[in-house]
Parts: sequence; structure tokens; C-alpha cells
Amino acid sequence: MSLELVCPAGTPAALRAAIDAGADTVYCGYRDVTNARNYPGLNFDQKEMTEGIAYAHQHGRKVLVAVNTFPEAGNPGPWQRALDNAADAGADAVILADIGLLDYAMRRYPGLRRHLSVQASASNDLSISFYRDRFGISRVVLPRILSVEQIALLIKRLGIETEVFAFGSVGPMSEGRCFLSSYLTGLSPTSEGACAPASHVTYEDDGDGVRSCLGGVTLNRFCRGEPAAYPTPCKGRYVTQGRASYLFEEPVALNAIDMLADLRDAGVTALKIEGRQRSRAYVSEVVSRFRHAIDALARGEVLAAGNSLAAVAEGGRETHGAYRKGWK
Repeated sequence: MSLELVCPAGTPAALRAAIDAGADTVYCGYRDVTNARNYPGLNFDQKEMTEGIAYAHQHGRKVLVAVNTFPEAGNPGPWQRALDNAADAGADAVILADIGLLDYAMRRYPGLRRHLSVQASASNDLSISFYRDRFGISRVVLPRILSVEQIALLIKRLGIETEVFAFGSVGPMSEGRCFLSSYLTGLSPTSEGACAPASHVTYEDDGDGVRSCLGGVTLNRFCRGEPAAYPTPCKGRYVTQGRASYLFEEPVALNAIDMLADLRDAGVTALKIEGRQRSRAYVSEVVSRFRHAIDALARGEVLAAGNSLAAVAEGGRETHGAYRKGWK
């Protein structure tokens, strides 16, 4: 069976671009705190969601709606309404992380597929089987901390659909547990979907270069002429023992396009491309390149190495991340 290509749509235009470029499935979210990419100018209202799903279905494709942040204590209403709206719009599945929302979806919409979001941080057979057995999840989106060998072992043990990241942020930490940005901005990535919101970002000229800041805190400094990356805490450059370095994650992109055969042989169901905050041009370029590679693999062709997407990759550099993990 061919690998399913799951692609991002931050806007209705991006949804159409992804479908037209060859996406099997598109994932998107509502224009509120219920999804983990809650940024101004992005996402969908109910009319746009209904129309987008109809467009996908007309072309024989699917739409997954992400309701993958964690409800505010005592206020589950917005998240439950997002689930209700997704079901009414005809979504093919919902992507969930919160146990209470999983329970609500299972009881209220038993026929609606439930996918476990990467935000749930489920990375071992015990945690994944818990969600499968208690809440009937059909698919798990695995965190980007596992090697191909570890993924294959999980699939063999669990017998559940798996979706893995194929292009985008490296994300080496446990998703769903990120609090760094909220300390600097007061807005939570996990409950408000706002990681390093643009409203709190500044670039300051200090005479010899540019400092990138979040919430008034300097996260990086760039020399004259050096591209100034967007300031997110996990990709900040920090000074330790007198040396500045990227302690958590460098600004580099995950690209597994030349590992598709390995992921297929491991039993992976679907490949996820990241980038709901990226442009239509980015969506069209990345989706079309992966579509070509997946189709070639399905025809039995050997994929050549060096399928670079550096032109649209973060930092202009690429890595296999943990898939070819050489450390313990």
C-alpha cells in the first residue's frame, strides 16, 4: 500500500494548493485557541471549513481537523464546539491530544475517526495502547524522537496506523510539553496554540548586528548580513561556559524524502508535512516533490539520494533528525 501524504493547510487557499499539488489528505484547524497553530491571518471559520472539506471530497481527498490544544480548566466549551463543528462540516477525522476531548468525541461522535496528536507525546507501546484501548484511536502521530528501527518495533507491537513527520521542524523535544514560550509571552502553546506569537517579537539593531527578541528577552544575535531567524525559545542561541550555541535545536529542517522506502518498510501509514503557517508556494513545492517521490516508490523505482528542499527549508539546511539516530 502506498504511503499516505498528509499536508498542511493554514488557509483555504493553501488547502486548495495542497490538493492540487497531490496531497492525499490535508490537516487544518479553526481560527481560535483550539488548534496548535493559532496565529493571526491563519486557519478557518466554519463556512471556510465546510467549503474546504467539500473541495477535498470532490477530488477524492480527505481532511483532518486539528483540535489539539488542551482545554482551559473549567472551560471545555470552545474545544467541544470545535469538535461539533468539525463533525458538522464533514471532517474525515479529528486530531486530538486531550483525554477529556477524546472521551467527548468517542461518546458524541463514535463514527468519527480519532487520531492521536503528536501533542499527546505518546512515544511508547504502553501509552499508545492506552489511547487505543480506552478511546478507540485509529492512528497515532509519533513524536520526532524515534529512529526508524524504533518506529518499526512500535508498529509491530501495536498494529495501529502510524503517521510520522517527513518535512518541517526537527522538534526533538517531547511535543505537548513545551512551556518555554509561555514564560516569555504569557501565552501558552499548549492551551492557546500560540508559540512565539508575532505580537511579542522584535528585532533590535545594536550597532554591530541585530538581536532577535521574544517578550523583551534576547534569544539570538546575528551579524550584519546574516539572516535573522524567527525567535522561538527552542531555537535560541544561548551562552554557556562562555560559548554561544544552540542548546535545544538548531534552525534546520527535517527532510525524510530520501528515506521513504525505509519508512514504508517499517510499516508507516502516513507521512506528515509540517507548515500550516507557511505560504501557498511552500505547500505547492513541498507537496509536489513528495507526491512525485511517493509515486515513484510505488512504481518500484529506486529513489535517488540528495532530494534537497533546502530552498524552502528552515535555515536553508536539512537533516534526518532522529530517524537515523547515531546517539543513545
